[in-house]
Amino acid sequence: MRTPRNILRHELIGLECEVIDSPNRYQIGIKGKIVDETRNTILLETPKGYKRIEKKDRIFRIKLDDDSVVDINGSGIVARPEDRIKKKFRKW
Repeated sequence: MRTPRNILRHELIGLECEVIDSPNRYQIGIKGKIVDETRNTILLETPKGYKRIEKKDRIFRIKLDDDSVVDINGSGIVARPEDRIKKKFRKW
C-alpha cells in the first residue's frame, strides 16, 4: 500500500496529481491523473487534454489511495521509474 512514507518507492502512474510550485507560472495549478512517467517528465491527463510536466524544480501534490496527500519535490524523483523504485532514499 502506498503511504506518504513510502511513496517514492512505489509507482506514481494512476494517482491524482497537482502542480503546486513551478518556475513556469502557467503550470501552477495543473491537475490530472498521472498516465506516464519518464526520467525527466510526468504526463498528466487533464480535462483539457494531456500535459507533459518536467519534474525538475517543481513541487507536486499527489493524492494517495487512502485520500491522504503528500507533496513531492520533483528534483528528488528525477530518475527512470524502474531505477527510482530500486533506489535507497534517506529519511525525508
